Amino acid sequence: MIENTVLAGLLHNEDYMRRVIPFLTEEYFGDFSDKMVYRSILKYIEDYNGIPTREALRIAIEEKDNISDDQYQQIVSLIDGLEYDHKTDLDWIVDKTEKFCQDKAVFNAVRESILVLDGNHKELDKGSIPDLLSKALGVSFDQAIGHDFLEDTESRYEFYHSKEDKVPFDLDLLNKVTKGGLSRKSLSICLAGTGVGKTLFMTHCAAANLMDGKNVLYITMEMAEEKISERIDANLMNATMDSLQDMPKDVFMKRINRVKAKTTGKLIVKEYPTATAGSSHFRHLLNELKLKKNFTPDIVYIDYLNICTSSRMKAGGNVNSYTLIKAIAEELRGLAVEFNVPILSATQTTRTGYSSSDLNLEDTSESFGLPATADFMFGLISTEELEGLGQLMVKQLKNRWGDTNYLKRFVIGVDRSKMKLFDAEDSAQDLVNDSSTPVADKGSFGDRMKAEKGENKDNILSYRQNKTKSKPDFGGLK
Repeated sequence: MIENTVLAGLLHNEDYMRRVIPFLTEEYFGDFSDKMVYRSILKYIEDYNGIPTREALRIAIEEKDNISDDQYQQIVSLIDGLEYDHKTDLDWIVDKTEKFCQDKAVFNAVRESILVLDGNHKELDKGSIPDLLSKALGVSFDQAIGHDFLEDTESRYEFYHSKEDKVPFDLDLLNKVTKGGLSRKSLSICLAGTGVGKTLFMTHCAAANLMDGKNVLYITMEMAEEKISERIDANLMNATMDSLQDMPKDVFMKRINRVKAKTTGKLIVKEYPTATAGSSHFRHLLNELKLKKNFTPDIVYIDYLNICTSSRMKAGGNVNSYTLIKAIAEELRGLAVEFNVPILSATQTTRTGYSSSDLNLEDTSESFGLPATADFMFGLISTEELEGLGQLMVKQLKNRWGDTNYLKRFVIGVDRSKMKLFDAEDSAQDLVNDSSTPVADKGSFGDRMKAEKGENKDNILSYRQNKTKSKPDFGGLK
């Protein structure tokens, strides 16, 4: 039995013990004797930082007054029979132990879920079942202990000269500023006013990713699944939104089949009611998609961040916006790291930012905790002049992959009727490449961040005074 192999390894191989003991729990051992031996071994390790002898285990069992004579004899017999072959490959037995832990975790989670469903669980309700299963499915041995700077130089050199696995845009200038697209394990944020084009931007990118053969997960909490899919349909079919309403079914199916034939990727659109879902729900969804559909996304879109919930903050609790939004952003970024995907989401501007022809980090609505956490943040700007030219302006606000002063502003083409974006002509950039305008008002950024944290009244006053100052003109555009 695998349980005996695990217990024997703990008793006879210190290297094995130190690799697996952080991940083992008593609940993984179903038999009473196995459970008592594990408990005694663990107590000895905690007290003496080493593995016990058989004699030490027997004494520990003798001192327990909650076991019968028959149970004592069974436990001693088990201890005497725990033999370990030191020729056993260490990596092999560690892998087998990891599989043992994963199987036991899932089994225990399913058993506990049944108790919940039957109403026999004393502490949990039905809402806890997704978290139970999610935690069980997430069991793994993380054996990495860090990068040895002086010893691991070769691997570091190889990393510097390897091509990073990114999810590219289909827009040249966005690829330039991100050095090839969105990195995995990152959180990117699109900042724009209401109606400017946050959802348009994300649905266009999702459609482009799909046609590039990527697996895409689009989570919407503002619009219905059908409305998001409608925008993607218009984009992929190069059809206006209005024309979709009148399109015969045979024409529609013919165009969709053409799309299917051009890609190996998949697109999943999932709707949650506004302000009801957060990282724990998304984690469960990702695990469910992998189990039920064998679907692992290359990129995740969340529309949009401010209407997510935080698993760390109680709904309706007395929490300021800085803390709440930062918590949501940190949880989403953690999710990106956990599942090795880039996550792209969006946020609203303040009222001042919505009416401005320029955007800075200070125009982020609700919380500066968001730009403090994001890896890449950019603004979308629309003016009457730009709308007349069929263009949107993009401004870099934060970029961990490059210099925000390089192509800090540029324009892209937009066809709102077809929900499409495209590269603008080079001449279109002449109006927006003036490098004299500052990327952001650093003083205002700092004042607002401190004000949101509630550090002192002077910061709040300073921020309000800064907000009354006029914003810089934007390349002559009003």
